[in-house]
Amino acid sequence: MNLNHAEVIASFRNALEAVNGPLPGEVVADGEIHRYRTDKDKRGSLNGWYVLYLDGIPSGAFGNWKTGQQETWCAVDREQMTFEERATMARHAENVRQQQEQARKDRERRQKAVAMKVKTWWHWARPADPAHGYLQAKHVEPYGLRQDNEDGALLVPLTVNGESWVNLQRIWPNGSKRFVAGGRVRGCYSPIAGDKGGTNGPLYICEGWATGATIRALTGHPVACAMNCGNLRPVAELLRQRYPARPLIIAGDNDHHTEGNPGKTAAQETAQAVGAEWMVPSFPGGLPGTDYNDRYLLELEGRL
Repeated sequence: MNLNHAEVIASFRNALEAVNGPLPGEVVADGEIHRYRTDKDKRGSLNGWYVLYLDGIPSGAFGNWKTGQQETWCAVDREQMTFEERATMARHAENVRQQQEQARKDRERRQKAVAMKVKTWWHWARPADPAHGYLQAKHVEPYGLRQDNEDGALLVPLTVNGESWVNLQRIWPNGSKRFVAGGRVRGCYSPIAGDKGGTNGPLYICEGWATGATIRALTGHPVACAMNCGNLRPVAELLRQRYPARPLIIAGDNDHHTEGNPGKTAAQETAQAVGAEWMVPSFPGGLPGTDYNDRYLLELEGRL
């Protein structure tokens, strides 16, 4: 079957971009997995991936490491293929599976190396200074955070079990943030212990750490900070499995100035998935802000 390569690549690119958004650069059709930065990735992240074969029946696959989404693609209807063409497709699929398995092993190896590194950083760091610029700007306490001795960055620990740290988010006094490259983020959270409710009381799940610190200060209950709205559900599912009968409250962001309000949508969908309650802050009159810390600061300023 003769197919125009330019048309094949254009069709593949259209299918890929419909899922992952714009693909930077050209499509490389060499049968190898290629990673790239999607328009939703933060700096240094390469969560988009694809692989395209042009031999036999052009076929490929693409997806997103962060969301776990994966799609297969073929230039023609599979029902129209010959036996030989189906065999070629099967070989392609097996090659993709093997490459993904190797990529998974490489990713886990990098994550283990980062986990060892951040444990060392955490051990040698000093307790966070309550006068740190970020804490002062957000009007929250450190709640057990540590601070880098060299550049003064706050160290926000991430865990999957509430104890062992697997990554860190570094927050500088000017508010800039960055995870340790190569470390695990999906399904991880930063815990803030509470002093009310014991082990049976409500457990809040929110996005950012400052939001979690605000909720902890106002309620006294423990909080799990998922760090972003896309991570709310993985964290909530993990905690629901660990605490099947405990009340969970998804305290989402209210992205009322963003089309589709992704923070509120994620909170609602997560709550429905794990049998939790959900809530988001209100910002009447078009006031700026998205999370509970933003609303708290507006209240301190007397604007609410």
